[in-house]
Amino acid sequence: MSYRIIGDSCTDLPEILKHDEHIRLAALTIQIEEETIVDDATFNQSEFLRKMQASKECPKSSCPSPEIYMELFEGAEDIYVVTLSNKLSGSYNSAELAKTLYLEEHPNKKIAVFDSKSASIGQALVVAKIKELVEAGKTFEEVVEQVTTFRDHMKTMFVLENLDNLRKNGRLSNLTAVICSALNIKPIMGSDDGEIIKVDQARGIEKALVKMAKYIEDDVKDAKDRILGIAHCNNYERAVFVKEQLMSKVGFKDCFIANTNGISSLYANDGGIVVCY
Repeated sequence: MSYRIIGDSCTDLPEILKHDEHIRLAALTIQIEEETIVDDATFNQSEFLRKMQASKECPKSSCPSPEIYMELFEGAEDIYVVTLSNKLSGSYNSAELAKTLYLEEHPNKKIAVFDSKSASIGQALVVAKIKELVEAGKTFEEVVEQVTTFRDHMKTMFVLENLDNLRKNGRLSNLTAVICSALNIKPIMGSDDGEIIKVDQARGIEKALVKMAKYIEDDVKDAKDRILGIAHCNNYERAVFVKEQLMSKVGFKDCFIANTNGISSLYANDGGIVVCY
């Protein structure tokens, strides 16, 4: 049975998955002032970060249309879609509408849409889990059930160098952002059912990353069965630092590191680190 895994472009794939013939990404778009940037293979991170820093306006993102998803449904019997958190984007609703419309014309196809309740490397871990189960010979129904369980137990944490875009997009109060910037305080953030929450904070980025790693070390229960995922926005060395902090103390079975695509770069901003497990 042919299959396809479709992520929206907030899915930050590691190199091992980028060229997999079964995986496709549906591009979101980003508006910076009068320019529209498509979050696809043409995305230039360094140029985007420069433009974002120079702009006085907050960049805005738009989710893929149902038509984009439906085009990607073509050519496969079993179709799995992974979107960024429904609390952060309309991508999930767009994919669900695409599923409904497509099944009206193709009732024999099987389509599952997963709200990752995460973003970035978290979506990549869900994609990797789907691929693992399908290639292990699981049925469509078994894949859906086991991926849903995997998603529900997956954790997301992140530390950002710059809080501007979270502030501009209403994720942090102006006062919180100003105080954090003035005192060099770096919040350690997490996800609660797909919604951003503050977990803790530390003075300086390195201390915040170490503290985040300690939270993960204390929290993870079944590391030997889990992949550690780390996404970075333009700071591979920082991602390696987090990997070394965790892999030396926690027995994850593997580690993925990925650079952020456009949407994740928009929210993580230059130097941001996202960790999922």
